[in-house]
Amino acid sequence: MNKINNLLDQKFVLALFKKEILPEYPEFSDIKEIKTRLIKDNIWVSTYHVVIEYQTTFVASENKPQTLLIYATAHSDEPRLNSFEALTFLWQNGFNKGNLTIPRPLFYSPDFNAFFYQGISGENLYQYIRRGDIKTVESVVVKAAAWFAKLHHLSAVAETAKNFNPLNSRIETVIPGMAQALTKVRDSEPRYFEVCRHAYERINQEEKNFLSSTEERWLIHGDAHPENVIIIDKNKIGVIDFTDICLADYARDLGAFLQQLEFMMLRKINDQEEVKKIKQLFLKSYLKNAKITLDDNLNKRIDNYYNWTALRTAIFFLLKDKAEPERAHGLLIQISQNLKLDINI
Repeated sequence: MNKINNLLDQKFVLALFKKEILPEYPEFSDIKEIKTRLIKDNIWVSTYHVVIEYQTTFVASENKPQTLLIYATAHSDEPRLNSFEALTFLWQNGFNKGNLTIPRPLFYSPDFNAFFYQGISGENLYQYIRRGDIKTVESVVVKAAAWFAKLHHLSAVAETAKNFNPLNSRIETVIPGMAQALTKVRDSEPRYFEVCRHAYERINQEEKNFLSSTEERWLIHGDAHPENVIIIDKNKIGVIDFTDICLADYARDLGAFLQQLEFMMLRKINDQEEVKKIKQLFLKSYLKNAKITLDDNLNKRIDNYYNWTALRTAIFFLLKDKAEPERAHGLLIQISQNLKLDINI
């Protein structure tokens, strides 16, 4: 039996939580009940990649129950210790306070390559985009900009933290890696290989040029997009998914978020002027919170990561189980035009 199934067994989980999690909540005297739900359900013969939600009912000292959502993310081949350590570092450096928050780290289990955390409740930004709720989207991108500025400001203390994901620090080695991604495109969709190769090489070289020009690095989220921004209430947001957090160029979070924001909004709202306005609002808000100006150097770097994120999205459509090359095609044309590549596709 795959050992990950233990994390779906009620008796096993209850005993585990009483040992590891209950002590983290001194205001509670016991755990009454746990209801389990698989969010990411990839369980094979001996390997797995899962996200599990535990609706956990605690008992307070006055015997009044309170339910919290506890999550586990686990991968048989990829330890999640880096995510736990990153979340713990952020928690200890003020991300558990105020209106810009994160999930609460609880404990890491080497037995399952899993870490457990208290989730944050709410809908993600993409859900508001899908409903065409422009007013809320505008409000949330301002808060998201402030959240990323707060994270990047931690560069002042980032030297005290290890690089939580060194492979993620350069786009050349972000999983699956540039070389492997291009090999898969060549084998699966050879029509698009040359444009992907030229684009990847150009984008990668631009990043190398900047990173070789400075020793400064910033703590970045590494997977900045609307689905990772959670609206808790009208004044408060949280950001989730810290698998890719690392030390790198902060412009990467900006370029990635702007590209994904545009990509998702154009599919659901289809108003280019409105999308442009909201993108400008995000960037303007970031610059204000970060107390920096948009010079040519920063603008060039943001554009480079915008193109990289579009390229990764296109390659995803080319290589997914049920490939959608028609969705990749438009993105690759746009990237080719942005980079002034003389390639017919």
